[in-house]
Amino acid sequence: MELPRHLLLLLPAFILLAAIEGWYLHRRRPGGYDWRAYFASLGDAIGRLVFTRLLGLGVAGIFFSIAYRYRITTIPMHAWWAWPLLFVLQDFFYYWMHRADHRIHWFWATHCVHHSSNSYNLAAAYRLGWTARISGNVIFFTPLALLGFPVPAILAATAINLLYQFWLHTELLPRLGPIEWVFNTPAHHRVHHASNAAYLDKNYGGILIIYDRLFGTFAAESADDPCRYGLVHPISSNNPFRIAFHGWAGMWRTLRRARGWRGRWLAVFGPPM
Repeated sequence: MELPRHLLLLLPAFILLAAIEGWYLHRRRPGGYDWRAYFASLGDAIGRLVFTRLLGLGVAGIFFSIAYRYRITTIPMHAWWAWPLLFVLQDFFYYWMHRADHRIHWFWATHCVHHSSNSYNLAAAYRLGWTARISGNVIFFTPLALLGFPVPAILAATAINLLYQFWLHTELLPRLGPIEWVFNTPAHHRVHHASNAAYLDKNYGGILIIYDRLFGTFAAESADDPCRYGLVHPISSNNPFRIAFHGWAGMWRTLRRARGWRGRWLAVFGPPM
């Protein structure tokens, strides 16, 4: 998923905080931080700014506009309950969008970039790929517009959701006690980024972890099974172009090997292989 425009202003702060984390980890244990991966994430962020500007308007804007035009009602955002309801519903649809990112090859071709780092740190948080406007996964939020939430409010809620997730991308914070029953935390998100068999396709939540608990996709971090980060089939390159497009190249190879229309359909819209 691409960073909303609201968060682009904070990108320099994210990059600086990631560098401070890297400096701290390197001071604590020389060689304990992968600076090449840091600069690969920086290259991804810069490339995303250029690539999204070249692409222009994404497909999601069209869907949002149509959905809001034919909305069921109009949500009064000045009402005390409107914003809390929006945040809960936005996180619900974020859960399903994120689950689709992992289970549908078309969406995974972009989202796999976020999982491509073989280390887990704040720099991985803004490694998001360049092709979100092509894959169009934010169409999962169009029901919010159809329900009558104004599009700027939906975008603001999405920006806050992604802003919350920045601090989750660190190994420096331990388990956080009772709040982990309700909220997504670094420990929960470490599991999500792990390639261990027991951790695959777990903990999709954004701000909340309750939907994972409700829909059977929750897994707790275990000291007996330390997280191994990166993809199941790791990518060793730190070239931002290779990182940005290796998922699409993999989908194309799968499509070329497919036999029959069913095989071709599954190569694109089935689970990634």
